[in-house]
Amino acid sequence: MKIAIIPARSGSKRIHNKNIKKFNGKPIISYSIKNAINSKLFDTVIVSTDSKKIANIAIKYGAKVPFIRPKKISDDKTRITDVIKHTLLWYQKRNIKFSYACCIYAANPLLELSYLKKGYKELLKSNKKFSLSITKYNHPVQRSMFINKSGNLQPFKVNNIKKRTQDLKTSYHDAGQFIWGKVDAFIKSIEPLSAKSLPIIIPSYKVCDLDDIEDFKRTEIIYKYINQ
Repeated sequence: MKIAIIPARSGSKRIHNKNIKKFNGKPIISYSIKNAINSKLFDTVIVSTDSKKIANIAIKYGAKVPFIRPKKISDDKTRITDVIKHTLLWYQKRNIKFSYACCIYAANPLLELSYLKKGYKELLKSNKKFSLSITKYNHPVQRSMFINKSGNLQPFKVNNIKKRTQDLKTSYHDAGQFIWGKVDAFIKSIEPLSAKSLPIIIPSYKVCDLDDIEDFKRTEIIYKYINQ
């Protein structure tokens, strides 16, 4: 048994109601729900939310919302893995058990089913606890800088500034698309961002990080281009 869990709390600070904001005419969460259902990977697709409004929209697009998430795990300090764990324990208490769970992010319209399926297939073949969508930084993070209190540029690592970019290791970050995992690993609170995870590399142009309205509009353009 496999479950898709889409965390979607209310109260986004950077983009108001981001998880249900219209994206090319439909609530952005509907894309994640549609992808999860169309993948045919899951026995059930649920949305974990603290909002009745989000719950109603999720149900409209085919997801289940078996509970309203408690406020204590619905603030901006709550980790995604805590939300997944809460959901799995909720089902276990009702004697419904899953072998694998997949966290699919709500604001995730560029997710492609081929990568979601690859994440599951690769996890099955491995001895890892998770498979995690990642993407590479477009510039070596080792050469990054910050602006100090004096207003001056300051390298994080001075020794790396003189190194050629091709001599530095490629760096990756969480693509914010999905985390496949064995249910016992989520329940034991094992950290996915670790050697316990199998990396599923997503091309950077298929990854969106929606921090502001500019990001949102840019992603709409990318989506239309990819799906034309």
